[in-house]
Amino acid sequence: MDITTLLKGISRLILNPLIGLAFAVAFVVFLWGIFQFISSETADATRDEGKRKIFWGLFGIFIMISTYGLIRLILGTFGITGPSYPGF
Repeated sequence: MDITTLLKGISRLILNPLIGLAFAVAFVVFLWGIFQFISSETADATRDEGKRKIFWGLFGIFIMISTYGLIRLILGTFGITGPSYPGF
């Protein structure tokens, strides 16, 4: 087994599913924050909690997209073609 086969397998079987799961969790946190922010009419504490969840959801999405890009950069450096996803 050479390094390219090992990196391709790690990326395909471990990293890509973890990035997808973390992206989904961050997106759900983002949506839940929007729901809290919109549904709280007067409660400032609930609106602030919604704002924090929106921020951390967006931060998580940014981190996951950055991680995906970093993995693509590393795989490209070694000349390994990874899976292509629509929009990336």
